[in-house]
Amino acid sequence: MSSLLGRFRLNSLRSRLMLLVALAITPIAIVTVLGGLREREAAIRASEDNLKRLTSLAAANEAQSIERARQILVDLVSVPDLMGDPARCNALLADVLDRNEGYVNFGLIQMNGDVTCSAVPMLHPVNLGDRRHFKRAVSERRFIAGDYVFGRVIRKHTINLTYPVIDRRGQVVAVVFAAMDLAGLDMFVNDINLPPGSILETADSSGLLISRRPDPERWFGQKISPALSAAMRGPHQRAVVVRGEDGVERLHAFARVGPPSLSEYTVTIGVPTGTITEVAREAQLMSLLGLGATTLLALLAAWLAGDKLIVQRVRKLMTTARRIAAGDLDARTGIEYGREEIGRLAEALDEMAETLQKKEAARSLAERELRAADQRKDEFLAMLAHELRNPLAPISTGAHLLKLLHSDNAQITQTCAIIARQVEHMTSLVDDLLDVSRVTRGLVSLSTQVLDLRNVVDDAAEQIRPLITARRHKVVLELPEGPASVKGDHKRLVQVVANLLGNATKYTPEGGHISLQLKEEGQDYLLSVTDDGIGMEAGLVARVFDLFTQAERTPDRSQGGLGLGLALAKSLVELHGGSVGARSPGLGKGSTFTVRLPRHAQAGAQAGVQAGPAAAPRPADAPPAGSLRVLVVDDNLDAAHTLNLFLAAAGHEVEIAYCAEDALEVAKVFSPQVCLLDIGLPDMDGNELARRLRRLPQTTASTLVAATGYGRQQDRDAARQAGFDHYMVKPVNTVELSELLAQVAARTEQA
Repeated sequence: MSSLLGRFRLNSLRSRLMLLVALAITPIAIVTVLGGLREREAAIRASEDNLKRLTSLAAANEAQSIERARQILVDLVSVPDLMGDPARCNALLADVLDRNEGYVNFGLIQMNGDVTCSAVPMLHPVNLGDRRHFKRAVSERRFIAGDYVFGRVIRKHTINLTYPVIDRRGQVVAVVFAAMDLAGLDMFVNDINLPPGSILETADSSGLLISRRPDPERWFGQKISPALSAAMRGPHQRAVVVRGEDGVERLHAFARVGPPSLSEYTVTIGVPTGTITEVAREAQLMSLLGLGATTLLALLAAWLAGDKLIVQRVRKLMTTARRIAAGDLDARTGIEYGREEIGRLAEALDEMAETLQKKEAARSLAERELRAADQRKDEFLAMLAHELRNPLAPISTGAHLLKLLHSDNAQITQTCAIIARQVEHMTSLVDDLLDVSRVTRGLVSLSTQVLDLRNVVDDAAEQIRPLITARRHKVVLELPEGPASVKGDHKRLVQVVANLLGNATKYTPEGGHISLQLKEEGQDYLLSVTDDGIGMEAGLVARVFDLFTQAERTPDRSQGGLGLGLALAKSLVELHGGSVGARSPGLGKGSTFTVRLPRHAQAGAQAGVQAGPAAAPRPADAPPAGSLRVLVVDDNLDAAHTLNLFLAAAGHEVEIAYCAEDALEVAKVFSPQVCLLDIGLPDMDGNELARRLRRLPQTTASTLVAATGYGRQQDRDAARQAGFDHYMVKPVNTVELSELLAQVAARTEQA
């Protein structure tokens, strides 16, 4: 007995824990008993709040679906093909339909109501001029979520979502629509769990059901009950009890689907009041049972686990220390700090782990910086190694040519042998560098075509429009009435103009003025972008297009921001054969940036095609033995000419082209039997040139040989897929080339 009383002494941890538990649970028990009478009302209020949250969640889900449809229509309006050829428009809308689930059709309605473009083929003409959503989209000039309709084309229960197509004059010229499958709309609320007997309904502005759970297919397009319709039109702050057509009273909460600018739909969820009352009774019983169980468990824990709580905290400290020792610096004790010893020890241990973590992060950062520096070094070595191949090619070919032409001169033969050995040694070093540094060099290639600079300006202005709108700039475009034809890469030129407009927008105060002028000047087109922004100092104007200009800038101009964007624009313009310029009267007086591009004119003669040494036409009945017609395509002049001299000395008839377009034209006339093609050509790569040569009747059976500085396996695989018969890495081994040509000549003579 004395032993039992000793356990209850207040100086023991267990007795103190028991007393604390009793004091803590006593008021809870009193409140639970006194609150039993109010449990029903509290449960109803809780159900009402939960019901309102569920209703808001369902409305938010459906609003998200409607908003997604609105964004799709907004994106469609910006696509030029929408208002173009009907066939392309149909293909565009069919592709959009395939990419977006939950929709059954996309279409374009003209102002007279005719549907001229549809993702779903129309078996007969359809006119939607009587549709309310079409009329509202035209009159209100905004996105409209229409009421329930049964589709005339797709024969399904849908809602039509419309958006007006507005031209540059601000006139509505058409309306694009999306027909959403109501079964798809209902899927957005499938994850909401409702008690048995509950209903979830969504009605349009006319009171027609567009979503219902359960049995959605049975209820689509039906009118909601008058009592529920009246409740929907009233205020939605509180839930209301409505007796349904099935005689069941339900507590209904209401929520609008998005703001009025998005839709006029209303979602309601109704839960049977009997279910709510039952839940309240069960909640009362569960509260009492829970209180009793909690009391027993708390007392039992206080009686049995007093010392164990301390032991468990100590074990946490031990576990945390071991994790830190194993390298897990994210480990923390999870023990609340306090004035007692265990809490202070936990705090010290966590502080140690945090300090070690910071040091480890600093070490990892230094490691990443070292790896980045090493990667930059590898990139430089790879670029250097690749660029060394081009000069090695003409050196090697020239040496073999001298040896071939002066085989009787011992000194020349010996000198050529020395050159060949040293070229072979240097080539080996270059190959080693490339094997170590397998990186992409990031070179810019152009896909040129004849294009209209006015379209380039329009696309660039559209690309930069959000920034202009945000800063409320006044932008004036002065474009010529007729086409401004140049030869270039549309995407890259858009990037140039967008960079200039973006630069002007960035450094022009809000509400400022920006003008873009495109005019003809001599044999060029001059495009100028002028702003009334912060301007530039004279020293900055002279180097504004240089790389890393910002790094050299003085502290008072540290926020100037003129860096890589303008340097990239300069490089792209020069690739197109043009030039750039900049001028500014001074700080605070604005700036003007100019781009000059050559006009495109049709030329009768082919430019850039240079033939090898002129040779008289060879009589058909007396060709030189082993002679072949060889086309050499390389933009490196020295490499092309030395290879031409070597081949001509071997008795072959040679033509040279310095770009792919010229090569195609020469091939049509020359009908080469062998084509030696460089891969890195300025207008298109050699792989694409090989594909086009294979399609020409004059070269479909020709032997195609890749002669390039790229030596990686993926480059070889790409060449083989493009149609090349052989692959040679520069500098080309002239012995192997001679043997290859001899084999081709032998096959030609046998044929």
